[in-house]
Amino acid sequence: MHTEETRLKVTGMSCAACSARLERALGKLPGVTEVRVNLAGEFAAIVYNPAEIKQAEIISKIETVGFGVAMEEAEIRIQGMTCAACSARVEKVLNRLPGVFQATVNLATEKAVVKYNPLAITPADLRRAVREAGYAPVSEMSATPDRERQMREQEISRQKKLFSISALLSLPLLAYMAVMLAGWHQAMDLWIFHPYTQLVLASVVQFGPGIYFYKDAWRTLRGGGANMSVLVALGTSAAYFYSLAATFRGEQIGQTEIYYETGAIIITLVLLGKLLEAQARGRTSEAIRRLMGLQARTAVIIQDGREQEIPVEDVRVGDILLVRPGEKIPVDGIVIEGSSTVDESMLTGESIPSDKQPGDTVIGATVNKLGTFKLQATRVGQDTALAQIIRIVEAAQGSKAPIQRLADVIAAYFVPAVVAVAFVTFALWYLWWQPGQLTQALLAATAVLVIACPCALGLATPTSVMVGTGKGAELGILIKGGEHLEKAHRLNAIVLDKTGTITHGRPKLTKVIPVGAYHGQPTKVLQLAAAVERNSEHPLAKAIVEAAEGQGTNPYTTTAFTAMPGFGVKAETDGNEILIGTDKLMTQYRIDFSSWEADKAELEQQGNTVMLMAVAGQPAGLLAVADTVKEESAAAVKMLLDMGLEVWMLTGDNQRTARSVASQVGITNILAEVLPEEKADKIKELQAQNKCVGMVGDGINDAPALVTADVGFAIGTGTDVAIEAADITLIGGSLWGVVDSIALSRATMKNIRQNLFWALIYNTIGIPVAALGLLNPVLAGAAMAFSSVSVVTNALRLKKFTPPHRVC
Repeated sequence: MHTEETRLKVTGMSCAACSARLERALGKLPGVTEVRVNLAGEFAAIVYNPAEIKQAEIISKIETVGFGVAMEEAEIRIQGMTCAACSARVEKVLNRLPGVFQATVNLATEKAVVKYNPLAITPADLRRAVREAGYAPVSEMSATPDRERQMREQEISRQKKLFSISALLSLPLLAYMAVMLAGWHQAMDLWIFHPYTQLVLASVVQFGPGIYFYKDAWRTLRGGGANMSVLVALGTSAAYFYSLAATFRGEQIGQTEIYYETGAIIITLVLLGKLLEAQARGRTSEAIRRLMGLQARTAVIIQDGREQEIPVEDVRVGDILLVRPGEKIPVDGIVIEGSSTVDESMLTGESIPSDKQPGDTVIGATVNKLGTFKLQATRVGQDTALAQIIRIVEAAQGSKAPIQRLADVIAAYFVPAVVAVAFVTFALWYLWWQPGQLTQALLAATAVLVIACPCALGLATPTSVMVGTGKGAELGILIKGGEHLEKAHRLNAIVLDKTGTITHGRPKLTKVIPVGAYHGQPTKVLQLAAAVERNSEHPLAKAIVEAAEGQGTNPYTTTAFTAMPGFGVKAETDGNEILIGTDKLMTQYRIDFSSWEADKAELEQQGNTVMLMAVAGQPAGLLAVADTVKEESAAAVKMLLDMGLEVWMLTGDNQRTARSVASQVGITNILAEVLPEEKADKIKELQAQNKCVGMVGDGINDAPALVTADVGFAIGTGTDVAIEAADITLIGGSLWGVVDSIALSRATMKNIRQNLFWALIYNTIGIPVAALGLLNPVLAGAAMAFSSVSVVTNALRLKKFTPPHRVC
């Protein structure tokens, strides 16, 4: 069955009950296989079968339930249209794009107005589609580079306005409440305290700024659910309409039946809470905005020998671009001319710039520091590394951690239960505890309704996941979903592939021992060896050649090169035959290296592969080559052990080499001589011992093990297959990323537990206290408003997370 996934920005959700209700409603639609509604991110991700249901039907259902779907509108000027057929073609092309709700093209004005889903498609994609249809998009007029921030700022501005009006009109009512509590009301017969004055002030608050709660409650109830607005509307209405009735019965100042201040102040406090929450929630998505802000806006393209500045979205694969010092690299590519150093800290987290020469790859959005160079574009648009990172982070921020299921279940039944508790509270006070005392019964029921808002419960998990995954992206850790972020904290065993993970993954010449007639001449031995190995494609040969080039030696000229698989190579120089290879090769040619057997054994004990070299039938040298251990591996392994994890090394190498590498980094658990197809089985064996296993690898042969492990970590410098199979990708290629990932997971889960505690403690303690008449409704409103703020503020503390190895 073919399925597609769409992400829609949902408006109107105010608490966990909203998101849970929408998730249930969408989940019942035919053809919908999976639904994830994120309250903190304010969007819904829906997996559906397009053969059974269309996106328009999903949007219609969202609106029927009582919410809205945010649409962006872009206006694009188009050149090259000459007739109605042209405009019809462009319109058809745009309407076919995934994420486009409606596109209208006007031939007379040469404009396209497109309503689209900002979570599925960007204005740059729209322009690209127009260009590929054969026309020229001139400019995009209404979209902004950071529409998300603009929308958030508009929402904050609206909340500020509502709160300011409500607070200004509630101040006299608050003053009245203070006078009443102080007992001064008999001596202060002020017009501002008169019931009719209070009625006017309270009415404006109740049906001005407070009308939001009525509208939202009506939409929710019409859609078959109940949310925070229902509680606020019920509680404040009870206080307002009771006071209204008392006013027109002719009650006087000082009689406690008038409670205008209760409803008005509650509305003001709730609006203040929503304002603070909106400001705080806006900061949870800063990681995405920062990543998007890293993108270059323009690029300098070289065509026909001329330089031309163009928008970065117009760059195509194969284009030749010029990058000057201080500029951002526009797209991913390969350096073809010139050299420089590039600051890649935005990707790797490492502050030391990386040297770039012709043939080296560069990543879009990194910063060119010193030289000028030309690059050939290899990945553009949505295919660049940065674009892929943004997609992964967005998907992770929209995912649900398993721990959130508890909050979802509670929220689904919470509001109806609270309404029932409020009615029971009212009945008990009015009929039993203080028979006939309407005032106390009303106050207790109102306090129950107001204290019980489930907003904090719905925000407890997703805000922490959003901030945690965003922080991970800043550290070069791409976490593909909330479930992986949660699971990483439960790991108690970590399996490290040797090659490319613990080691650099490429052999290096570690030692040259000249012997016989060449004793004391290591440079000459290396020159001769490099001259021969220059003709070989073997990785060990490349290590020798690179070492010689690094020393600036001038290799000899060789002839008659012959490769002997399994034995070594031979060639001639200046009439002398040179042999480089194994013991078997030397035995075959009857060359005796027994005098240097101890040296050879010592090098092999250190994890080297030793090649023997003979010149003109006589021993000439020993060349040791090894895949050297990364500088940080030993310290990273020690920290993993200090964190309580069991560390294993997995390799296909023999036991001797494996033990040598393991001893260098402090690993005692070794799985050696493991074939690629057996790696996943080794993971299963550890899991059968009740271990929660994390696997770290970088090669194609690691992919099955990465999938089998409870959490798979891919070294980002490895293959695309390994990265695709893994749950967490470590962009920098360092083992510190594993340490940081687990530490971040533990910090995030601790943060989520704190959030759930604070979210539930308000209600657990507050509802009984309110029901017993011990909590004033105004104080209940303040507690409810600040419960959400406290949860989001606590989640934002994760932004200050510091990796353990960076703590001084």
